[in-house]
Amino acid sequence: MQNKNYKYLTLITVIFITILLVSNIVSSKIVNIRKFTFDAGTILFPLSYIFWDILTEVYGYKQSRKIIRMWFGSALLMSLIIIIVGLLPAAADRPYQESYQNILWLTPRIVIASLIAYFAWEFSNSYLLAKIKIRMKWKKLRIRTIWSTIIAQIFDTGLFVFIAFAWIFEPSLLWIILVSNYIFKVWIEILFTPLTYLITNKLKKSESEDYYDKKTNFNPFKLH
Repeated sequence: MQNKNYKYLTLITVIFITILLVSNIVSSKIVNIRKFTFDAGTILFPLSYIFWDILTEVYGYKQSRKIIRMWFGSALLMSLIIIIVGLLPAAADRPYQESYQNILWLTPRIVIASLIAYFAWEFSNSYLLAKIKIRMKWKKLRIRTIWSTIIAQIFDTGLFVFIAFAWIFEPSLLWIILVSNYIFKVWIEILFTPLTYLITNKLKKSESEDYYDKKTNFNPFKLH
């Protein structure tokens, strides 16, 4: 599988990593929409789960894990650049140094939280998605994606909110953000399931690929 020349894997990878990086940056803003309070990255971040389901379903867990490592590297590099630029002396006539620090200096912490949380989510979601796929004899993708997300989101949302915002916001607000994030992410996954199903089926035909993780090592610490 790894030696095949896929038509759309590069495009999907670029979109996937872009969504993750942009989400990390905008998560420093907390928004309130009706009764829901959550970080702004939650608006975009759930789309990454859809792409992840597509990657795992079509190309397999091993290929998806390689792409996650690309994001890990990109996110760490982005955080390092943000820190270095923040430490550089600002021009005398530049009045926004404090604003830069107040907004962007939270990004490295959000990135760390995102990496840890996504690491837990990636393993649990991909493991469930792949195993349920085999158990259901490769049928009922809608059920597989929804249930794997419902369970895996518990790990992802809980870890992210605590690591990113603990000791910054009051515990009561943390709880509101956690619950809002979880509900929003799960509902986005459910609403986009028909589109996920459509894209996955088209990709399987176009790429002539439908990978089955029967003998895959799901150890998240394995590099190969």
